[in-house]
Amino acid sequence: MAAFEFWIGNRYVRSKSRNSFVSLISAISMLGIAIAVGVLIIVLSVVNGFERELRERLLAMSGHANIEAAQNDLSEWRTLIDIALADPEVRAAAPYVTGQGLLMFGQRLSGAEFRGIDPGMESRVSGVDRVVTEGSLDTLQAGEFNIVLGNELAAELDARVGDKVTITLAEGVVTPAGLLPRSRRFTVSGIYRVGMYEFDRRVAFVHLEDAQRLYRMQGRVSGVRLAVADIYSAWQTVRNVALDAGGGVMVSDWTRRHVNFFRSIQITKSILFVILLMVVAVAAFNIVSTLVMVVKDKQSDIAILRTIGARPSSILKIFVTQGSIIGVVGTVAGLVLGVLITLNLEGIVGFMEASFGIKFLAADVYFISDLPAELRISDVATISGIALLLALAATIYPAWRGAKTSPAEALRYD
Repeated sequence: MAAFEFWIGNRYVRSKSRNSFVSLISAISMLGIAIAVGVLIIVLSVVNGFERELRERLLAMSGHANIEAAQNDLSEWRTLIDIALADPEVRAAAPYVTGQGLLMFGQRLSGAEFRGIDPGMESRVSGVDRVVTEGSLDTLQAGEFNIVLGNELAAELDARVGDKVTITLAEGVVTPAGLLPRSRRFTVSGIYRVGMYEFDRRVAFVHLEDAQRLYRMQGRVSGVRLAVADIYSAWQTVRNVALDAGGGVMVSDWTRRHVNFFRSIQITKSILFVILLMVVAVAAFNIVSTLVMVVKDKQSDIAILRTIGARPSSILKIFVTQGSIIGVVGTVAGLVLGVLITLNLEGIVGFMEASFGIKFLAADVYFISDLPAELRISDVATISGIALLLALAATIYPAWRGAKTSPAEALRYD
């Protein structure tokens, strides 16, 4: 009986109905489910990609956790690094100096944040060395006064590797001519691109000792940056290190510094999932109208099956099978469509931008100028499972109506 019911249900799906409108509604139901499932997979994958890229790029520039002095003046930083490295949860530590200033080249100028780093130590706590596209981070040598600029900052100044730029600070120096701002010439030795306008446009790197001389912080630093084994426990690790060092310092980690970014992404993902799931539900419940019309169209077939011995449960299974096939075909088609587009999304976007001369994500507006996508099997399984459940639920009422059909009533006028 199971084979008999499935065979008839499958035959109803594939056969051309006398009422072409019913066949059209069936095709629309499949197409609607496929589009809804595909769009949901693509959108969630893009949100996942944004979250991944944001996390990786923020960590590449800022590390996992920071320890700073209250007055931006940490003198016992070497001892603090030794204490941090003694913690088994800390993989590396590096000092840094940070400050603000004005960067000038020719007739162009721009405000910037300057970070003094030790290239060897910094490469173990962040990924700055991996995003340098021209030159090298190793060119930052003490006393050479070299500087590595973000690509957007270099473009704003129209500066290239080998050019000499001038850093001017708000702090003044007394001269016979009066109070003049302190300035120093640096040679551009590298250009980096992290893909986030906030960093590419504002941040420049110099050597730690050069920054100490520039800001008159000989022997002192602004803070110590840590790389930890478990980034999701960074807050606990940096707190333990600070307590072991005797306290009196300020601590922060990547989740606190950028908590609003990740919170907004999670909220957006949840809202998008609910909204697009409603689209899937609407598409799935088109099966209800399809099966209601099929039941009406197949009244005589149902009556004949009942008169030759088919039970109401068999009629129920026939129409459940028909609706389930529509749901399964639509879901599988949407899954294939969503996965294929997601895996090739960056290429598709690049082709469209080149063809139409448009930019989907302007670098000066959005934090990330690329359109990343990360396909997660858990999301695909969840979306597919919910779509199939909704499609199956949509078959119950029309199938029950078909099973309740009275053979005598159906054949009265035949």
